[in-house]
Amino acid sequence: MLNSKYTNWILYVILMVAAVAWLGWGKPNKIVGLFLVSGLAVGSLYALGGIGMVVLYRATGVLNFANGAAGAAGVMTAWQLGQWGVWAPATWCAAILISLAISLTYGRFLAPLLAWREPVVKAVATLGFALIVLGAVSFLWIDDPRRFSLPTDKIGVYILGMRVTVTRLIAFGTSVGIVFAIWLYLSQTTVGLQMRALANDRDLSALIGIPILKVETFAWGVSGVIAGFTGLMFGDLIRLEPTVITFMVIPSIAAAVCGRLDNLGIVLIGGLSMGVIESMLTLSPTLKGARPIAPFVIAALVLLWYQRGTRLTFDSKD
Repeated sequence: MLNSKYTNWILYVILMVAAVAWLGWGKPNKIVGLFLVSGLAVGSLYALGGIGMVVLYRATGVLNFANGAAGAAGVMTAWQLGQWGVWAPATWCAAILISLAISLTYGRFLAPLLAWREPVVKAVATLGFALIVLGAVSFLWIDDPRRFSLPTDKIGVYILGMRVTVTRLIAFGTSVGIVFAIWLYLSQTTVGLQMRALANDRDLSALIGIPILKVETFAWGVSGVIAGFTGLMFGDLIRLEPTVITFMVIPSIAAAVCGRLDNLGIVLIGGLSMGVIESMLTLSPTLKGARPIAPFVIAALVLLWYQRGTRLTFDSKD
């Protein structure tokens, strides 16, 4: 079974490389490299969003659609503080704290009220909360063109003759680092063990004395911090628009589904590949219109192949 899994993902990587080579065929190397680097940066954000969702889902059983809204509120706060002349690092910290506060507010006060409801009900409730947060953000900041930039945008390194900004390297490095750090935490700490126990059986975990509220609060906190960081990166690399950032959660869900809401490494691979293919499709006059649906097509194909003979479910009891 293990060999089969490795074979599946080696095949997946080969197919992704072949798709990139086909889309870039005949184009100048620098142009292909530019879109490849851009795709990796965006894919890192998709992966980060998916990782935050998977960590939370494994501990609480909640598929959180409000991650993007929390990130949007955070980066808009950072932008506003920057306009007021606040020290830049303080604005970044404020963004993460706002996202953390939004996540913890829902996780501590609203999520427990739905703890024993069906997974679909929990997910729809987070969507409603996301729309409330988006409405509040849109009320505070009217829809005007804005730009959010980080100092690392002005610093670049040359890789294979291409200038890559440090911001893009940070996005990519952070996604890989977070996967490793969370894996290490889940496998080496008491709280990590408790989170894994909750993922396996919430009812039994409660019976053996695991502090469910404490563990779930921690999971909501991790999810909020990741959402805040992702919002900052997304506002810089893509566009500072609350609606766009709020609904970045959709391709993040596709990345999370690639990992079957469980495997962080596969979420990372899925998110990166989605970003790259989406970016490379821009080079094709025929297929560039398919860019918005690329993450979902990839996720669907992965599920059809990787879960053949089984069925996808969001219920931890199945």
